[in-house]
Amino acid sequence: MRSLDDAALPAFAPVAEVRPLRIVAAGGGTGLPRVLVGLAAGVEPEEDRPVEVTAVVTTADDGGSSGALRRAYGVPAAGDVRNCLVALSAGANPLAAVFQHRFDGGGGLAGHTVGNVVLTALAQRLGDFSRAVEAAGLLLGVRGRVLPASDRPVELVARLEDGRIVRGETSIARSGGRIEELRLARAAKAPREAVEAILAADVVVLGPGSLYSSVLASVLARGMPEALRATAATRVLVVNLLTQPGETEGCSAADHVRAVQQHLGDVVDVALVHRPPLPPALTAAHAAEGAAPVEMDRGEVEALGAVPVVLDLLAPGHVARHDPQKLARALLAIARAR
Repeated sequence: MRSLDDAALPAFAPVAEVRPLRIVAAGGGTGLPRVLVGLAAGVEPEEDRPVEVTAVVTTADDGGSSGALRRAYGVPAAGDVRNCLVALSAGANPLAAVFQHRFDGGGGLAGHTVGNVVLTALAQRLGDFSRAVEAAGLLLGVRGRVLPASDRPVELVARLEDGRIVRGETSIARSGGRIEELRLARAAKAPREAVEAILAADVVVLGPGSLYSSVLASVLARGMPEALRATAATRVLVVNLLTQPGETEGCSAADHVRAVQQHLGDVVDVALVHRPPLPPALTAAHAAEGAAPVEMDRGEVEALGAVPVVLDLLAPGHVARHDPQKLARALLAIARAR
């Protein structure tokens, strides 16, 4: 029988491994989950390139279910983390729906959500909130990673334009004054995984969401501002559709960029802004709540060193919200333009 040697074997060209597109999104509230839902498919559709998504989520909430569990058990606020885990959960996951169930009635669990209780229980059993979030992610089959912005409870402190000092996220939201400076009451260290994710990212997304109590709150821990300044990623600020009473009254798109720069340094390469105007009916509805469309001032944004990208980002409906798929397409297009 004839033996085979290397020369007799067909030559195959090595298959080049496609490096994933790494996107880190930071924030909380209702804004960050909308970014995650759009990116959760995990693939760049035009190039069939895998997308790795990491969420860095604020743990500063001190109200509602999150605040009550935080005060009772000394764990970081779980609510924003829970929402991001659900946003990245795989398919029509029945467990994700249970995670969002809020107990009613008058018992001891009234007002709590199942996911917040589960995260608190996991933190007690595992002795570490980051490990609890990782375990919950395995339960939900999340497509990507969710990382808390801090491993321990943190408290926000705001200095307002009128000189008042306000402590706590809930009190800041109710203060009725414009914020000049936001900080943590005590220094906290960001998890190593969050810092490393930002340093290795292709795109870092800040927002949308409450500019101070969600977006900036997620990146104030020690190590995060430094990582944002050092990363080679394209850093994108998703500017809010509306101003927010108690945080950004009268603020333009440039004011949003300026506030981020004031707190973190030169960390905004792109300002992603919805193409105005908003539909009149939406504008009127939100005016009753003290909110107004954020004005786009292209020249001022450019003067701050950021590239304005103005696109239709509005979701259909009776409330002004970013559309997850439109956001994802815009962010992936920015990534391709690197």
